[in-house]
Amino acid sequence: MNTIKVALAQIAPVWLNKKATLEKIENSIEEAGENSAELIAFGEALLPGYPFWLALTNGTAWNSSVQKELHAHYVLNSVIIEEGDLEKVCQLCKKHKIAAYLGIIERAKNRGSHSIYASLVYINEKGEIKSVHRKLRPTYDERLTWAPGDGNGLQVHSLKAFTVGGLNCWENWMPLPRTALYGQGENLHVAVWPGSDHNTRDITRFIARESRSYVVSVSSLMRKSDFPQGTPHLESILENAPDMLTNGGSCIAGPDGEWIVEPVINEEKIIYQSLDFNRVLEERQNFDVVGHYSRPDVTKLIVNRERQSTVEFND
Repeated sequence: MNTIKVALAQIAPVWLNKKATLEKIENSIEEAGENSAELIAFGEALLPGYPFWLALTNGTAWNSSVQKELHAHYVLNSVIIEEGDLEKVCQLCKKHKIAAYLGIIERAKNRGSHSIYASLVYINEKGEIKSVHRKLRPTYDERLTWAPGDGNGLQVHSLKAFTVGGLNCWENWMPLPRTALYGQGENLHVAVWPGSDHNTRDITRFIARESRSYVVSVSSLMRKSDFPQGTPHLESILENAPDMLTNGGSCIAGPDGEWIVEPVINEEKIIYQSLDFNRVLEERQNFDVVGHYSRPDVTKLIVNRERQSTVEFND
């Protein structure tokens, strides 16, 4: 019970193609399960992909037909959990007794089914969706296509001896959401990113050292060749796209803040590592940010975990 084998799925999407990207995700779960992994994690917004077009096609252009058509294509390829889009993923998790953190673009039915969210879904080893964390604050140009989420998904989950939690991309730089997870006993933190070691290299080790937890940072890859034919306005996107848009950078830091797996770049692969829970207890001996080294009588965090919706019906 005190060790867990984790799998970091550093893969590229079939960009903005929900069906094809789901197949890659399902194949990764099958492979990780066959290699006895007990937790697999995927990058932010992997399903169906990160909105790279915004930076490449003047995403701020007002009333632009290009931006409208790309946005509509994105929404049509987003995930509607309530309609069973993740059903096979859940079945595979149950089959292999493997838990998963999966970054998706969620089309939220309780918000009218037209706006989309960068969500991090936790599926347990029984194949049950236990939390859906909608990114609290989309970053910079992401706000042109993603809606801001809420605190409902700031939850942790028991997995063997561990307590796992996760955040999306720059949320990992936000001290209060991190603290919300620490306070619930998190000791295995999953940070998901669209990609690149410039994101993961510093913050991964910092969170590990601050929390005295394992930190698993998982990034996607995105190459110019991963833009599929049939994408609206593909020529305009490719005109300004570099050959490598995100280079991965998936990595693992231990509870002392030192590398267990240094950032892996420019490789599409699944990275495996076994983690020992006892190392958490060893490092908490001298520092526990929400335990013996805290002062709740002086500073305390209040978290609203209500799922936000515009309309409430009392039938």
